[in-house]
Amino acid sequence: MQIEKIIDYLYKTCQTKQVKKPRTYRKKARKDYLKVAKKRRPSRQERREAIAKQLQYIKRNLSHIENLLNSEVKLSNLTPRKYKILLVVAEVYRQQLWMYENESNRIDDRIVSISQPHIRPIVRGKIGKPVEFGAKISVSCFENYVFLEHLSWDNFNESGDFKTQVEAYKNFTGYYPSSVHVDRIYRTRENRAWCKERGIRISGPPLGRPPKNVSKEIKKQALDDERFRNGIEGKFGQAKRRYSLNRIMAKLSETAETSIAITFLVINLSTLLRQVNCLFLSLFFQDYKSGLISEYLIIKTDIKPYLIA
Repeated sequence: MQIEKIIDYLYKTCQTKQVKKPRTYRKKARKDYLKVAKKRRPSRQERREAIAKQLQYIKRNLSHIENLLNSEVKLSNLTPRKYKILLVVAEVYRQQLWMYENESNRIDDRIVSISQPHIRPIVRGKIGKPVEFGAKISVSCFENYVFLEHLSWDNFNESGDFKTQVEAYKNFTGYYPSSVHVDRIYRTRENRAWCKERGIRISGPPLGRPPKNVSKEIKKQALDDERFRNGIEGKFGQAKRRYSLNRIMAKLSETAETSIAITFLVINLSTLLRQVNCLFLSLFFQDYKSGLISEYLIIKTDIKPYLIA
C-alpha cells in the first residue's frame, strides 16, 4: 500500500534512531484482501467485514504517521508526489468510512484512483460498460469542424449546455442557425421553447402522442435529420479509432485535458487539409480541361535544364 511506503520513507528521514519504527501489518492486510477478492461471488456480509478490516489497517497507519510527525520527523521531508498521495489516502479513508457507517454505496466526489484522484465514476447504463471512468465532453459540429464546448471530470447533464452552445454559434457567425440536430437528451421542453422563440428548428419528433397520419415530407425531413446528425457520431468514432481519444494515458488532469483538446485540433486540421486538397484537385482538372495545363508543363520543362546546370 502507498501509505506503508510513506511510513518507511518518513522513518528513513529520522536524524536519530531513538524513534522506533512503527509496526505495519502489510502482509496480513494483503492476505485478508485476497481472501475476499479471489471469491467469485462474496456475500454482502463478507464484503463488509473485509472493508472493516482494511479500514482498521489504514487507520492504524495514519496514526503511525501522526506519531512520527509529532516526533522529530517533519512533513516537509516528503516529496510533493508522496505528500499528494498522503492527502488522497486520508480522503479515501474518510469517504469509505462514511459509506461503511451509513451502509451506502455512493458519496459525492468519490475517489476511485489514488494516482488519479480527479477521475470520477460516471454511470452510463451501456451494455457491457454500465460505469465509465474519464472525462465527459460535449462538442458541436459546424461545417465538418468540431468545437469542444464543455469538458468535465464530473458527471453533468448535456441539455444544460444547449443554450450556451447555440449562443456561441451566434457570436461566431452573427446569426442563429436555421436548424439544430441534437440527441434525445437535448430535446427538453425548455430547450424546445427556447428554439421556438428564435425560429430555430430542432431535430426529432415533437412531444406528445405521435399523430396517426404523417405526411411523406415530414418523414423525409426526420430521416434527413437523423442522417445529418450521424456526422457528429462519426467524429467521435474518428477521434477514438484514428486519434486514440479513448487511450489517453496522461496522469494529471491538466495534461489529459490538453491531450483531448489537441485531438480535436488535429481532426479540424485534417478536415482543412482535405478541403484544400479537394480545392487543388478541382482547380487542377478544371485547368486541364481548359488547356492551360500544357503551358504549365512547357514552362516547367524549359526551366528544369537551367536549374540542373
